[in-house]
Parts: sequence; C-alpha cells; structure tokens
Amino acid sequence: MTGQVDFYVLQGTSPQQRWKFACRVVEKAYLRGMRVAVLGSDAAELAALDALLWTFSDQSFVPHEIAAGEPGVHAAPVRLMHSLAADDEADLVVNLGAVLPPEPARFARIAEIVDADPVRRQGGRERFKAYRDLQLTLHTHQIDDASEPKG
Repeated sequence: MTGQVDFYVLQGTSPQQRWKFACRVVEKAYLRGMRVAVLGSDAAELAALDALLWTFSDQSFVPHEIAAGEPGVHAAPVRLMHSLAADDEADLVVNLGAVLPPEPARFARIAEIVDADPVRRQGGRERFKAYRDLQLTLHTHQIDDASEPKG
C-alpha cells in the first residue's frame, strides 16, 4: 500500500487550536466510516483530546477511547494512544506527536497537524522529509481558523 500523508499547517501556536483541528479531522473520518488512531505526545494531551472530543461540537458525537497499549480489538472506532503497535490497524492516523508512526506506508492515510511553534514546525519538516524518502504521497494544506479539513 502506498500511503498518503496530509500536512495541515496551522497559523497559531496554541495546543487548543491543534486539538480542535484534530477533532474536526477525526469527526470527518469517523462520519466516513473510517477507523482512526490519534497519536498524542503524552497522557495530558490524550486526556485533553478525550475531553475535547466530547465537547468540541454540539452537533457531533465521536465514539472514542483512550487505548493505553492494550493489544487486541478495540470497540471504539476512534482510539487515542501514545504509540502504535505493529498489529494496530487504522484507516487514518492523526499524528500530533513528534515522531513518525511505525511503518507509515502500511496506513492508507496519515494526517500530520503542525502549528507555528518553532520546535513543532521543525519536527514537521523532518517528518515531511522522512515521508518523502519513503515515497509516500504528500499534500500540504495551509489552514486558517475557518478552514475545514481536506480529504
């Protein structure tokens, strides 16, 4: 499988902005029937995403769970996690972390959400180069506050 990676480049530096945009990406994928894995950098970020997925939209419900590394089948179509195991499956990986998912070419879609924070922006550039070296299809989307996720 040759995967597609979409880089969503946000103008601001607020973690809340990144998380809200991630929720919109996740909601769009869930409504399309996709299984989604959301990679966060730490437990605090996963907890914030968990809370936000319940409240970011009055018209939306996105069934999700924090998957704390338990192997096996998960009931929820959206899983929040620190890392992916070799046998984890997803139609879309939303990466808020600082490293590439393992074996990224095995996923049909990856969404990288990068904001204007200099450290996160530089990490995004490094991941972009790594994906390019793996010959994955890359797309970059400049996002303002009103933009909807593409794809």
